[in-house]
Order: sequence, then C-alpha cells, then structure tokens
Amino acid sequence: MELIDRFFKPPTKSFFLFGPRGTGKSTFVHRSFGGALSVDLLDPERVRLFSAAPERLKEFVMAYRESTSVIIDEIQRVPELLTVVHSLMEEDKTRTFVLTGSSARKLKRAGVDLLGGRAFLCAMHPFMAAELGQQFNFDEALQHGLLPLVIASGNPAEVLRAYAALYLREEVQMEGLVRNIGNFSRFLEAISFSHASILNISNVAQECAVERKTVEGYVGILEDILLGWRLQVFTKRAKRQLAGHPKFFLFDAGVFRSLRPRGPLDRREEIEGQALEGLIGQHLKSWIDYSGIKRELFFWRTRSGVEVDFVVYGPDGIWGIEVKNSRDVRPADLRGLRSFKDEYPESEVLLLYRGKDRMLKGDILCMPCEEFLVHLHPERPLMPA
Repeated sequence: MELIDRFFKPPTKSFFLFGPRGTGKSTFVHRSFGGALSVDLLDPERVRLFSAAPERLKEFVMAYRESTSVIIDEIQRVPELLTVVHSLMEEDKTRTFVLTGSSARKLKRAGVDLLGGRAFLCAMHPFMAAELGQQFNFDEALQHGLLPLVIASGNPAEVLRAYAALYLREEVQMEGLVRNIGNFSRFLEAISFSHASILNISNVAQECAVERKTVEGYVGILEDILLGWRLQVFTKRAKRQLAGHPKFFLFDAGVFRSLRPRGPLDRREEIEGQALEGLIGQHLKSWIDYSGIKRELFFWRTRSGVEVDFVVYGPDGIWGIEVKNSRDVRPADLRGLRSFKDEYPESEVLLLYRGKDRMLKGDILCMPCEEFLVHLHPERPLMPA
C-alpha cells in the first residue's frame, strides 16, 4: 500500500503523539522527521537497557549532538525516561522530542507530569475518508474500519481478529493492568454491545459476571489504552432535564465488529447501525483534533428519551448531528433535531442517512453519510456549502 498523507500537522516544538496500535504513528513520525535519532521501545532489548538505567538515554542523545530531533516510540513502556527527556529539553531548547504512545495509563500511574506542559499532547486516529480519497470504500469502512494496519493488509478480517488479542497480550496482560485476563476478555465482548449506546455499567457487570466497580475500572483501562472513549451529555444552558449517563464508543468500526458476538438473535441492521454511528463519531473526533480549533464533541438526550447522536460545540458554532442507518428519511427521524433546534435556535442541524441524495426538510439538511465523510476535512467547515 502506498504511503498516504495524513491530515495531522506536527507542532514545531516537542510533542506526544498518542494513538491506538496500527494508526500509523511510527510511520508518520519517521517519515516527517527523517534523520532523527530513534529509540524503539517495542524492542525488548531497548526496554531492558533503558529500564535498568534511564540515564543512558542522555548518553545516547549527547553522542549525536548534531541531531535536532529524537523519536521515542511507545514511551509508556519506560516512563522513567521522561525525567531524562525533561532534563535534555532544559539543556537544549532547540532539540525536538517526538514521543509516541499507545497508552497513557502507565504514564499516569507513574505520576509523570507529561513534561509539565513543555510538550504538546496530540492524537493520531484511524484514516479519515478524505485522507484516503479515491481509495475510500464506504462499505469496506463499515465492515472493517479504517485502521491503516488493517487497510494495508490483504486479509483485513484476520488482522482484526488478531488485533484485540495483541492488545490483551501486550498492553493488558504484560503490563499487569488486570488480575484476571479471562474476566477482562469477557468484559470486552460485553462492552461491545454498548458501542454507540448509553453506557450502563451495572448491566455490563451483570453480563460478564464481575463486580460493578471492576467494570468501571475496566472501562477506564480501555480509555487509557485508547481502545474506547466516553461521550458526555451536552448540558450547556440546558432548560430540559437531561440524561446523566454517557455514551460509549470503541475507537474503530472494524474493531467494534471484531469484538461484537453475533448469533441468530442479533439483527444485522442493529449491528450495522452501531458501526455506522461509530464511523461518524471517529471522523468527528479526528476532524476536531486535526483542525486545531478548540471544539468539543457531545451528544444530547432528554430524560424523556429525545436524542441527538452528536453535538459539536466550539467558538465557531454549535451543530447537532443525527445518524440514521436507513435509505429514507421519515418524519420521526427528525424529531430529535427539531427539539434540539428549539432548545438551541442558533444551532445548525444535520441528518445523515444511507440514501443517495441531499434533501432539505424545513431547516434540516439531510445528507448521505458517504458524502459527509468524504467532505469532512480539518481545513473545511463541518457543514458543506
């Protein structure tokens, strides 16, 4: 697979680049910082060397004074190195450190302050449709997701099957994040039913037969190792009583499908609808992170059950977005957006559906999902002209 340009723009000073395994972090930084010194902490020998004596990093860097950039891949494997990095940054402010990671948990547990704000915190996501351009296939994205690791494979289904096992082995089991890996494996299956849905910790705990407090901890682990994220309720200037529980998303539609058990009682439309909402959600997160504008992502749901799937809020506006896995737009599909518009008259509202044509239903633009995904670009406004 040819190298594809990413929308992420690296800062001009030192930065952390966090993202799940397989999102292309290492490929990106080594391509962007050609000739940089490199420390790969996926190499067990490197981990052993620097774990035993973190100060060796200073000896290594100082031996190459002419190098202005240093890349450390998977920094969370030896978090003690951050103290040395901090010292090196203070000594020479012209040197750039690029620190990649697929988990923030070990850094947090070690009490590391992430260099006291001296390095930007950045994120790398799966591909956006507009990054792929002509290579983007909407149906394939719904089925297998948009992880570069998966797209580059000749057998995406097999890579996805192995992906969760890789995380279980290398990010969870080897790092000792859980005591019982069997319980955590059952939890992964159970939490997949909550993808793109209201997260009910008690129900998940009952499903995988572990304590509620344990499940809360497991969800925190998923967030720290970047496999999942919670979406909070939009409550700014609220006049109505709103739901209190967040929604939950796995970070990629293909990873969701690989974890989601399927049986004779599971409706294909339900699973596909969850995958579609997740695909839109991951694009909105990418668009927000890559745009450089301080926007936030929420959802909106009243106590009576009226809901809008996504709310984007920022200095340049407020948008309500509803996602429907249907070929037609019915009046009932617009109910949540109309209620949201009543609550926030200054907002713009958009319904995404599986049809082929744009339509304007009153003041609500209805747009094909595929067209919206291809349009979404960090340098463009959210709503197409």
